[in-house]
Amino acid sequence: MAEIIEVTDINAPELDIFARLTESQLRSRREPEKGVFIAESPKVIRTALDAGLEPVALLMERRHIEGDGAEIVARCPRTPVYTGSRETLGGLTGYALTRGVLCAMRRPAPREASAILKNARRTAVLEGVVDATNIGAIFRSAAALGLDGVLLSPTCCDPLIRRAARVSMGTVFQIPWAYLEDWPVGGTALLREYGFKTAAMALTEDSLPIDDPRPAAEPRLAIVLGTEGDGLAPSTVAACDYTVRIPMFHGVDSLNVSAAAAVAFYALTPRV
Repeated sequence: MAEIIEVTDINAPELDIFARLTESQLRSRREPEKGVFIAESPKVIRTALDAGLEPVALLMERRHIEGDGAEIVARCPRTPVYTGSRETLGGLTGYALTRGVLCAMRRPAPREASAILKNARRTAVLEGVVDATNIGAIFRSAAALGLDGVLLSPTCCDPLIRRAARVSMGTVFQIPWAYLEDWPVGGTALLREYGFKTAAMALTEDSLPIDDPRPAAEPRLAIVLGTEGDGLAPSTVAACDYTVRIPMFHGVDSLNVSAAAAVAFYALTPRV
């Protein structure tokens, strides 16, 4: 049975993991998994547990121990549960808890991109996407629309930070992902090694409309999306096999990257 610990001192060092460590510090706090991350909300925590991730500690409002958090507490019998009123926990974390439940979890061992590509047909490649909300939304679309994995350039936001995982509704624990340490040169070479064609989502004079049948017909395709402000680097676009655009109206020149990702994933992923 889980140990229930009433929070009486919000400055207690055992609570640092929830309130006083930066995302960078959380990533490098423990070995061998190279850190921890915070999952927020019962649905996200349940999905992480279903994926086999290991809980370290729980923080939840007192009323949720026998409410929304009851199933999670039951599934984590050896995990300490820190609890208190909504006001106390808000004073600790500095924000109102979404659904009143947080779980610190050990980070999984990082995957190799080659392991994801080996059996994949469709993957996303993200270049410099730094906003946690966009990362979470892209993962949710990738899961819903049938992608087999997500690859990230080294400058992308960590998919396991609290907001990204929450916005993804836990799909960051379902869709395999990995960082491409050498992007774009090494990354595009690796994609070709595994038989992938690449489709850069970009506005160029020679880009194909997204309903052009050729990219969608590729047996293996990587859909490449760029940073929120400037999009893909010209060198990345030049390295890709296709350049694909989403037609726009009313003078709009582009979509938010997460919206563009959803459209591209649907249009370029076979439905069977």
